[in-house]
Amino acid sequence: MIAIILAGASSMLVSLFGTRYLIIFFRQRGQGQPILGKEDHGPEHHMLKQGTPTMGGVAIVGAALIGWLIAHLRRGLAFSDQTMIVWVGVLFMALMGFLDDYIKVRKRHTRGIFWKQKNYITMLASIAMAWWLVVGTGISETINVTRGAAGIEVPTAVWIVWAGMIIWATTNAVNVTDGLDGLASGSALMGFGAFTIIAYWAFRNPDIYATVVNPLDMGVFAAAFAGGCLGFLWWNAAPARIFMGDVGALAIGSALAFCALTLNTTLLIALIGGIYVMEAGSVAIQMGVFKASGRTKRLFRMSPIHHHFELIGWPETTVIIRFWLISAICVASALAIFIADFTAQVQP
Repeated sequence: MIAIILAGASSMLVSLFGTRYLIIFFRQRGQGQPILGKEDHGPEHHMLKQGTPTMGGVAIVGAALIGWLIAHLRRGLAFSDQTMIVWVGVLFMALMGFLDDYIKVRKRHTRGIFWKQKNYITMLASIAMAWWLVVGTGISETINVTRGAAGIEVPTAVWIVWAGMIIWATTNAVNVTDGLDGLASGSALMGFGAFTIIAYWAFRNPDIYATVVNPLDMGVFAAAFAGGCLGFLWWNAAPARIFMGDVGALAIGSALAFCALTLNTTLLIALIGGIYVMEAGSVAIQMGVFKASGRTKRLFRMSPIHHHFELIGWPETTVIIRFWLISAICVASALAIFIADFTAQVQP
């Protein structure tokens, strides 16, 4: 428990002060976020945010890595192969996001050349990381909700593709959600908090969660990311003084997916990340209705769905807080399912 607290606290402090430094650094260089305008069918009401410093996700990822490393200064906490593989995956996604952010800032447009290839690159990388987890660790190759022992056994190849799609989908869903000040970072904070609890629970009850590999190290990992999001949220809360950018969104999304996979809660992430499912789902539905109608009709005024509520009159802060509440309900429900399953196992 001390290692988890140490990781979260140190990460929060590094993120808090590191984000402040990034705000000054990017402002001095005039590197701000371009905003989609009318010509790109974007949210015109957000044009006032044009030029706000971006790539703040560097502080989240850097702080999480530092917090995770600091926690390992304590005796008894080993650097697990599984978590180190996870870090490679997260850092790769962060790099993809950073390159995309850099091109956006340099071209002063939200769509550069790189965005067209990014989805294919991240998809292939997600499947490759899932394969590495299988060949490099003893990760459970089951599709499950709360425990590997209660999951559905599938062939290795099927699990690799399934896990890769979980990583890729979650990464993109968080990226879609990152459209309002503090929405993605606040909801991610709750998700990482839930995975910290799940990981520690698995660590304390190895007989029940025997298929979870090195749960304590993953708990430290999740706590470090929770601390990173908390420190960043201080500056990212509306009105945001910096945006996380794709570097933060892709890293956070992949980190959440890796937590679900390594803790044998693959299906539970759909509830822990319920707000991301809602946001990404709204985009898919909007596109489906638009194409089915011959490009004449839309279900929402604008997607992702947070923009729809803005356009019907909700202030941005109202949308953010209400979406946070939805996220909190989803996370609490997921934890309730996890604990209920645990209780069923320990009762005589």
